[in-house]
This record gives sequence, structure tokens and C-alpha cells, in this order.
Amino acid sequence: MPRLPALLLLLAAPPALAQEVTTATLDNGMEVVVIEDHRAPVAVHMVWYRTGSADEPPGVSGAAHFLEHLMFKATDHMAAGEFSRVVAENGGTDNAFTSYDYTAYYQRVAADRLPLMMEMEADRMNGLRLTSEDIETERQVILEERSTRVDSDPSSVAREQARAALFLNSRYGTPVIGWRHEMEGLGEDAVRDFYDLYYSPNNAILVVAGDVEPDDVIAMAKQHYGALPAEPGLPERFRAQEPPQLAPRRVTYEDQRVSQPYVARSYIAPSRGQGEAREAAALTYLAEILGGSSFTSVLAEKLTFDAHVALFSGAGYDGTALDDGTFAITVAPQPGVSLEEAEAAMDKAVAEFLQEGVDPGQLERIRTQLKASEIYARDNVEGLANRYGAGLASGLSVEDIKGWPEVLQQVTADDIMAAARDVLDPDSSVTLYVSPPPARRRHPTRPRPCPPRRPCHPPNPAPRRLPNDPCPSRRRRDRLGRRGPGRRGHPAGDLAGRHQGLAGGGALHPLHRA
Repeated sequence: MPRLPALLLLLAAPPALAQEVTTATLDNGMEVVVIEDHRAPVAVHMVWYRTGSADEPPGVSGAAHFLEHLMFKATDHMAAGEFSRVVAENGGTDNAFTSYDYTAYYQRVAADRLPLMMEMEADRMNGLRLTSEDIETERQVILEERSTRVDSDPSSVAREQARAALFLNSRYGTPVIGWRHEMEGLGEDAVRDFYDLYYSPNNAILVVAGDVEPDDVIAMAKQHYGALPAEPGLPERFRAQEPPQLAPRRVTYEDQRVSQPYVARSYIAPSRGQGEAREAAALTYLAEILGGSSFTSVLAEKLTFDAHVALFSGAGYDGTALDDGTFAITVAPQPGVSLEEAEAAMDKAVAEFLQEGVDPGQLERIRTQLKASEIYARDNVEGLANRYGAGLASGLSVEDIKGWPEVLQQVTADDIMAAARDVLDPDSSVTLYVSPPPARRRHPTRPRPCPPRRPCHPPNPAPRRLPNDPCPSRRRRDRLGRRGPGRRGHPAGDLAGRHQGLAGGGALHPLHRA
């Protein structure tokens, strides 16, 4: 009997996740999620707090991320830095990250070290001890982090400005790391208030994944976390919501460090946290159809291969959010093509797609790719812990997360077109132009000068020239030296996020502890 290829056998499997997932709630309100995977004797231990930068009071942006750094300082039973040192001495790794809707701390260790991780994590949940020296030192660390990750990167600055214009009322318009002028004023009172209110077991989710038994994990959780007091004053998670958006907005950012100009358009979009699973799944497909491939997506075919307008194009949907999500389209034009021309070509391509509809063959290819991606995701125990933690902290249930692969497989072409017409509304969008200042721009029809001491007309036989190319040597250098679209290091390569399993996108620029 002939054997089917391994991928076909995988695709014949049910779409639901293979891992067993067990849940429990401790008496103090802490949720416990256990994901069994007995293939290797390791475990991932994560504590997710349902609080992120969008929960900060006005005027103290960056407090959630600042507190994440300070959580590695001294506690009732550990010295500053001892937490990570003990994890490393036991052969493990640890880190933390902050997003708009959550803050998470994790360790990956041998499964028999799990009790030690719980003991230390419970200690810093309730016993953090801060000094004025800690505050001053770590404030300089986060300011330097902003300098490195945002201020020194023109694309990061541009996206920060565009996001602030996209969200008129939501705290999603404030950067996770914070505005510099407010970060400079962060003191102990701001982080202490945040810690005392939100870092409590009834606002936390414990996720343990790996070579563990659910009953053992729940018993350990009761032993180490069960005695911690719940926060009686924990407020309802109410957020300022977006008003109706009635006008498109435009942001132009010029910076002499920009080497590749690009145009990007972002739209407000529904998230899975708002209970719109079917539409979120349709938007996941829409992102793949419009810009998921450098070769077969709608934008690539129309702008790169047909019209020769774009070096790179992409689309992305971020639906892992408690409130609104985002949908984005990006185009980096060819040399000699202006941003205005690139935007016009982008608009034309999207309008033609809305008129022509979804190609059935492309839809089925993407359906197969997404199904394969969900199956392969089962092999990543840390990824599974992340998808459950991020989903639960963003308003989803365990059943929502387990059922996501099946929802993806039920999406129809009509669903995709309905979502496209709903989301691709110019009035709920921001169009971003990123380019060098005018003095650095080359005129689209002006011949480029040859490099110094390099002749334009080398001795015969002369190499073949392209039309209107004044210098073959420069043409060859450009052709060989430029990275291709979508490759690692491409200046526009991180502008539009891609689907990442759980909710059509990962966290919004999570800031990992240095």
C-alpha cells in the first residue's frame, strides 16, 4: 500500500490542538492552566498579569514596563538579581515582556525544578522591596532602552507617530515603553501603586506547559500561590473606547537616516477579544491574500510583477487585543517611484481586489497553509503557553483558544470580502509616509552621478546597459547590493505583522527585559 506524504497525514488530522489542557481556579482567584506535553522532561512556567500599558493612568506612560524591570530587584527572600541567577544555576532561562493588555514573566526549566520557580515567582508577586537607588538606576535603563529601540530607529519613531494618530481616544495610541518626557518623571509612587493594585493572584493567570501532570501542578500552585491574599479593590477592566472615526488622517515623517522610503496604511479592526472570532479569522485570510507572500499575494502580483512599482509590499492583521485590533498595508516603492505613485497603485490594487473578489485557488492554498501552521505549532511548548496566556489575558476563554484552528477552516470567500469592505474604510485609517528629507531625495528622472574615480564608459567591450542608465557600473552595484523583498534585514520587512497562530498576530511590539 503506498504511503501518503507526512504533510498529507498531518492535514488529515483534526484541527484542534493535540495537547491536553486542564484548568482550575484557586480560592484567591488565580487561574491555572496546564498543558501536557510529555515528549521532553522540560516545563515552561509563566505568570500573566491582566494589566499592561493600556491600563496605566494618564501621565505615567511606561509605568507597566518600568515595573516589569523592577520585578527583578530584591524581595522579602531574594536579593536583587538573585531570581535570574538561580534560574540560570538550575539550567533554565527566564525573561519578561510587557504589552498593551498584559505583562508576563516566564521560565523554561527542567520539569523537576517547577516547585522552585513557583516559590520564587510567588515571593515577588507579594514581596517586592524597592529602594530609591533601584528606581533611579532602572529609570536610566528604560530611557536607554527607548533610545536604542525607538529613538535611534526612524521606522519605530514613524510607527509610533502613526499609531498615536490612529487611536483617537484609546490608550493603544500611547507607546508601551512610554513617552520620554513622562518616563523621565516616573518615580516609586507610580510603580508602587501599579504593583499594589494589579500584581495580585486574582488578576493573574498561571500557565504551565510541558512534562507535567495536572494534579501535581494544581497542588503545587495551591501550596505556593494559594496563600497569597486577593486584592479586594481590583477595579473592573474598563477602557476608554474609540469614538466613530469620521476622517482619514495622514502622517509624514522625514528623517535623514531613512534609506528606503515607504508608505503604510493602518486601519482600526475588530479583535478576537471583542468576541468577533469569525471576522478575525476572515481578516487573517485577508492579510495573507493581500500581502502574505512576496510572490503570489495580490499586492506582490499587481505592484511588483505587473506594474513594477514596489520593491516590497505586505499586509498584516493584529487581532490579539482586549479592545480594537489593527490591519495594515505597506508598500516600499522601486527607485524612481514616488510615495504618491506607490500609494495610488496600492489603492488601485485594493479597489480591484474588492471588485474582483477572492481567487478560489489562492483561498484553498492559504487554508492549507494555515492548517499546517496550526499543526506544527503543537511542537512548540513555549508557543502553546504563550498562545493560552496571551489569549486569556486579552479576554478569550480556553475554549475560544482551542477552537481557533477550526474557526480558521470554516472561513468562506464571502466572509473575507465582508470583512474587507468593513475594515478597509478610509475614514478609520492613517496613511504614513516615511522618507528622507527633500535634500536627500533623488529626482525620479534625474540620472544618478557615477561613483568617484569610476568611469561611466569603461573600455570596450562595454557592458550591456539598461534604458536610460547613465552608468552600468552603478547599475550593477545596485543590483547586487540590494536585499530582495521580504528578506531578513529589509528596511520595510517589519512594517506589517504576519499571522502567528492564536489570534492573527503576536503581541504589539512586546518589550523584553534587556
